[in-house]
Amino acid sequence: MTDVDGLLFNPRTYDPQYFDEPTRRLLRATIDFFEGQGKHKLVTEEMGAGWPTEFVDFVKREKLFATFLTPAAYGGDDPAKRWDGARNHALSEILGFYGMAYWYTEQVTILGLGPIWQSANEKAKLRAAADLDDGQVMAFGLSERAHGADVYQTDMILTPADEADQARGIRYRANGTKYYIGNGNVASMVSVFGKFGEGAELGEEAGANYAFFVADSRRPEYELIDNVVHMQLYVSTFALHNYPVRDEDILHTGVEAFAAALNTVNVGKFNLCSGAIGMSEHSFYEAITHADNRILYGNRVTDFSHVRANFVEAYARILAMKLFSQRSVDYFRSASLEDRRYLLFNPLTKSKVTMEGERVINLLHDVIAAKGYEKYTMFRHFANIIGAYPRLEGTVHVNVGLVLKFMPNYMLNPAEYPEIGTRLDAVDDKFFFAQGPTRGAGRVQFADWKPAFERFSRIDNVATFYGQARKFADFLMTAGPDAEQQKDLDFLLTVGQIFSLIAYGQLILEQAELTGLDDDAVAQIFDTIIRDFSSFAVDLLGKPTATQPQQDWARDAIAAPTPDPARFDRMWSRVQAYNGAYEMNP
Repeated sequence: MTDVDGLLFNPRTYDPQYFDEPTRRLLRATIDFFEGQGKHKLVTEEMGAGWPTEFVDFVKREKLFATFLTPAAYGGDDPAKRWDGARNHALSEILGFYGMAYWYTEQVTILGLGPIWQSANEKAKLRAAADLDDGQVMAFGLSERAHGADVYQTDMILTPADEADQARGIRYRANGTKYYIGNGNVASMVSVFGKFGEGAELGEEAGANYAFFVADSRRPEYELIDNVVHMQLYVSTFALHNYPVRDEDILHTGVEAFAAALNTVNVGKFNLCSGAIGMSEHSFYEAITHADNRILYGNRVTDFSHVRANFVEAYARILAMKLFSQRSVDYFRSASLEDRRYLLFNPLTKSKVTMEGERVINLLHDVIAAKGYEKYTMFRHFANIIGAYPRLEGTVHVNVGLVLKFMPNYMLNPAEYPEIGTRLDAVDDKFFFAQGPTRGAGRVQFADWKPAFERFSRIDNVATFYGQARKFADFLMTAGPDAEQQKDLDFLLTVGQIFSLIAYGQLILEQAELTGLDDDAVAQIFDTIIRDFSSFAVDLLGKPTATQPQQDWARDAIAAPTPDPARFDRMWSRVQAYNGAYEMNP
């Protein structure tokens, strides 16, 4: 048995020296808070579906969200306050590791802050900074029961105020209901999307009647109706009844309101990846410690070959999730109006990484079986909720559909960009809130994807997948979707899944190179990616609308990883070393 390789988050040993001292202290304090609570208390409270009061009190006491979620310009005299995508990613992973409610409370606070920090409303920004400092949480009031998150449809109406209201500084009265709004039970600032009703003075441009404004859940005109799920996180439905809206409450109007909604999703829902990673890691610890110490039919459970195969695959998929997500942070932090590559990598963190998290937990559940249903395990909670990540926060088909917009330029039309290194520097990510217009995804260009694969071509599995990727480029040039197939979402989603694997693999290799990841781990990761590519090729082969050239391509694109029993045994030894490496304080 070897020493644990340290590639997974471990609360016992976590000490990220690459962060500054205030960041390390707060991350460590967060870990210590949960470990001090203990597993029994966390799972009991999760089963009771009660609001995580003690965690929110901890956030207030330590000024956790105030420090991590306040841009430096509004941080006052506290030099630790900034919006830093790298440390936010780290915090999100830790919160996911201990439970969805904690991750979700931060997640929807980020979403609620998005339209505020993007706005030109200084009063609202100063209020948000003060509220964060006071320990408040935020909410994002976009979705509605009838329309979902469709930004073109809303029944939240702002009606011009009468003269008496206007004399008191009230410009509008808001009426309408929002649905599926996290933190809507307590948020001091809810960024609400709506539209102006009759009588409002509007411009002539399309979309001029839309707006984002701020509401306070504590006001009497704000009716909290219900928590629409039976969970510890509070996913509210609320109604506004003649809610008074002042000039200082208006964040965005017209097309800027659309941009604020979409750009907020870019900032906030990126964190889905790190939440899924944290859940996968904790599940992995519980599963390997249980299975490797269990005797069944006279044998250790992990002596069975299929069990080892599941564990090695789960471990490789977690590593891939982490490598891709960490590298995505670099692209997001380095983004500008001239470099918008993050617009591709962002939906991949929401779709691909979250689907991988679900797959990891399913692999582990197939091993530990009934243990995964026991109430005093973290695994039960994660197995029950991991499917929410790819489904509830922007479904997979929406994100894969978005990915398709970037496919032609990514695969066939590269551009030159300066090299992007690892972005762990303690700086404020100002571009997060200055992303500009949301149009033009199809015009975004990318650096050539091929060199990342060529630098790892010494590894058989990387070389095999690189061959599959080059064949996909040929597919787009010679047998790509025709006009009718481009209207067939079922067909296009499979094409999008194939393309996603290439971008996923590129960033994994870039991060592997930056971190010096060993060849065994890289080869095992691409063992899974080759098989996934081949699976989607088979799916494409069976599509009723696939043409003969497309079917011929699909047959030719199917490949198998290179068998290497010695490498597999080395990877299994690494996995087995995680037995007992971390167990949560009971």
